[in-house]
Amino acid sequence: MNATLQPEVRTHAPGARGTLFMVADGMGGAAAGEIASAMATEVVLSELDLRWRQASDSSPETFARALKDATEAANTRINRYAAEHPENRGMGTTATIAGILGDMLFLSQVGDSRGYLVRGGVARQITKDQSLMQKLIEAGELTAEEAEVSERRNIILQALGPEPMVKVDLTSQQVRQGDTLVLCSDGMSGQMRTADISRIVNEDPDLVATCRKLIDLANDNGGPDNITVIAARFEGPGLMAPNTGEDPVYHVYSGESEARATVRVRTDSIPGIDEDRPKVSPEAVTNEVSAIPVPPSESAKPAAAAEQNKIPIGVLRIIFGSLAALLALYLIFTAIRRS
Repeated sequence: MNATLQPEVRTHAPGARGTLFMVADGMGGAAAGEIASAMATEVVLSELDLRWRQASDSSPETFARALKDATEAANTRINRYAAEHPENRGMGTTATIAGILGDMLFLSQVGDSRGYLVRGGVARQITKDQSLMQKLIEAGELTAEEAEVSERRNIILQALGPEPMVKVDLTSQQVRQGDTLVLCSDGMSGQMRTADISRIVNEDPDLVATCRKLIDLANDNGGPDNITVIAARFEGPGLMAPNTGEDPVYHVYSGESEARATVRVRTDSIPGIDEDRPKVSPEAVTNEVSAIPVPPSESAKPAAAAEQNKIPIGVLRIIFGSLAALLALYLIFTAIRRS
């Protein structure tokens, strides 16, 4: 296991146990939100070490189940901590956890942090917000455009911590050559349209620059919340080229066996966002490292810097850029149980 928070550029070979990316956006006040998001990342990583790295079964089904179980374990731990520390009552965090295994991308999600996949120059959302607005859109009571400007757009239905039980949304995608994954908190997605993500990802092959531009745009558009973004580009001879009309869509994981492929990953990291976790790598390629310090935007909230070091992220052999002013401060949270 190799963990670091230093700014680096890395080239990784994927291995039998995959790679992890995670965004956790805390809520419940500055201190409580930081505790919840840090706890979520630590629990998820420790649980995956136990349930996945040390497991004898290396099938996609076991990996997907381990992601889901680790997310549920994080909820239990945060909920118990809040019960034992009344001063942090109401603490919680969103969690969007992306795991790569071969050419399969699995996402375990609670809350409204999002995942997008950019293919053929077009970004598409591959997660579904667990929010009041999403429910109203699905019920036909609001359009997506109306939801974007609603005063209730920050009301989420679930987060890790507030309730003893949580329903994890587990989805999957088959990645293709050149796909770019973007994970972000609502501090970013709430300040721009999907077309903006497409444009910025396509403007520059440098993913550090991509993350900087995404954060700058979110801040230029108001930036009322802290912003976390991770961008990872998938490359490698084992990946199939995208087929015409084969667009990424939100897809609930069915549990069926999926083929694997060799994925190449180069990662561009920014201070405070990534930790290189267990490198599972039978088909090793190379590791390249060089420093790329990128300061957060001047308009980021002051407490964000203190929270930066709280999000560990493992990386593969993908081009991955990350930048953040992390973990939400004073995010309005109303826990509404799913009907």
